[in-house]
Amino acid sequence: MAEEATVNPDGSTTFEGAGDEAFNATEEEPIFVEEEVVKGVDPAIYLGLFVLILGLLWFFVLRSQNKEEDEFFAELDVEKFNLKLPDAVDEYYAIKEKVIEAGWEPGQAPSPGDTTNASGPHRVMAQALMKRCIADIPIVTHIQKESAGMNKLYSQSMCSVKQWRAYQAAEAMVSAEVDEVRAEADEIEPGWSQVIWRQAMQYHNMLKQKHEMEQKAAAEEAKKRKIIEERVNAEKKRMSDAEAKEKAAEQAAADLLKAEEREKESKQSFSGKGGMKKGFMDGKKK
Repeated sequence: MAEEATVNPDGSTTFEGAGDEAFNATEEEPIFVEEEVVKGVDPAIYLGLFVLILGLLWFFVLRSQNKEEDEFFAELDVEKFNLKLPDAVDEYYAIKEKVIEAGWEPGQAPSPGDTTNASGPHRVMAQALMKRCIADIPIVTHIQKESAGMNKLYSQSMCSVKQWRAYQAAEAMVSAEVDEVRAEADEIEPGWSQVIWRQAMQYHNMLKQKHEMEQKAAAEEAKKRKIIEERVNAEKKRMSDAEAKEKAAEQAAADLLKAEEREKESKQSFSGKGGMKKGFMDGKKK
């Protein structure tokens, strides 16, 4: 059966009997095309990774530098406790050995004339021990100044184990030296151990003051000597300049005289003595 086509006013055509399959001939069904989306890696991820790696490198570099600085300052702190006993300690025991060989006994009371005799064993031993004690003063005062600070740092866990052990070793050495000096003082003169360190401190301060005064006097003397030398050099320079000026004036005067003589001679060459003879031009006229 043929299907009848009906033309609608809007120009479309409808086929009768098509049922649900009727459709508009002029209308086109839209076609949907699915676009394939290409997904790539976000550049921000690469930037983030680069910044992270750079930050890690910078962190390790700073950490390495800080570690080296900490080790450097730790070595400095340990170095200041690398103390040694002065040479006066060995000198004292050498003198003591000689005095004992000469018959002196430790703890023996001095004879009446021994304290005033400069070469007596008691006087020699006392001088040697006092020299040793005075030489010990710098390291004793150094440990005393560092003691409070080091104990505070150790209590707050702010110093290294190496630094603390170095301090303990230095403190033990100095404490043993202090006790040894006191024991030796009592062997020379009973009861001297109570005052020997006080006396040594007084002598040390006196010697230090004397040394400072000598250095100051030497500096002032050097300053005065420098001022005198500067004045002498200035005077020599002034005299040298005056002599140079005098020589220059003499040379200028000599040059002037020579110039005048040359000028005078040149004038004389055109005078009657050295001029042209009379009739020289006439002889040629005829």
